[in-house]
Amino acid sequence: MSNSGSFNEFLLLAFADTRQLQLLHFWLFLGIYLAALLGNGLIITAIACDHRLHTPMYFFLLNLSLLDLGTISTTVPKSMANSLSNTRAISYWGCAAQLFHFTLLFSTEYSVLTVMAYDRDVAICKPLHYGTIMSSRACVKMAAAAWASGFLSALLHTANTFSIPLCQGNVVEQFFCEIPHILKLSCADSYLRELGVLVVTICLVFGCFIFIVLSYVQIFTVVLRIPSEQGRHKAFSMCLPHLAVVSLFVITVMFAYLKPPSLSSPALDLVVTVLHAVVPPTVNPLIYSMRNKELKDALKKLVQLLLLQQR
Repeated sequence: MSNSGSFNEFLLLAFADTRQLQLLHFWLFLGIYLAALLGNGLIITAIACDHRLHTPMYFFLLNLSLLDLGTISTTVPKSMANSLSNTRAISYWGCAAQLFHFTLLFSTEYSVLTVMAYDRDVAICKPLHYGTIMSSRACVKMAAAAWASGFLSALLHTANTFSIPLCQGNVVEQFFCEIPHILKLSCADSYLRELGVLVVTICLVFGCFIFIVLSYVQIFTVVLRIPSEQGRHKAFSMCLPHLAVVSLFVITVMFAYLKPPSLSSPALDLVVTVLHAVVPPTVNPLIYSMRNKELKDALKKLVQLLLLQQR
């Protein structure tokens, strides 16, 4: 990372210019952040404490909640602090750390969602072999592979991005440090190496997306053949929350990164980034708990226990 001598900080995009709107942004983000902490924290605690939820599906859900907590904690607190202190600055190394952690958590989350699709595929299409295929050891290996792939991706992207000479100033047109907006600051033709890495990453992402789509085609083919309505309802209740989370993740990311340049503007980019970086970690706990009776029961018991302890 040879750019540290060029300047010591970046200037992030501000949500508002007036003090009143800055404080409004702070309180809005604080409410969203606390909701994400509460929702994901309750799911993590419920899964860890309830032995009935010690299954592959909930093991991966626990990983997903940890990733959601990390993702929103990487971006939102700094933005809140900047609004509260009326500044736009983030240090050079703080920006590099933010980009690394966001890429790590974001990449790992997509890998975990892919593994969760495989888990649902095996549970519905090969129920007799589910215990063998999705053993505890296999689940730990899959989760470890997801985290390792995210770490390698983050390390490669961060090293590449911050080794590129930056000639376009230090104003990042986003409320946190993100690869495309850092690349916009680079010198002409100097970002081709990182673009090559991005192309490889996009190919891998597309491969995972195809795998998820094929998994659900197979799942729905099997579910629609189930003779009983109760059986079909149970199978759909197992899959629809994951499908909703994947759809939210993919649609917001595609709109954020693949929209035509003619549609790009600082205000629209800001809204789209909030949709893909802030909204999913907040609503994912609601999506997973709405149609899941086991999880709802575990959460009710946990809340009741916490209320009794406070008395």
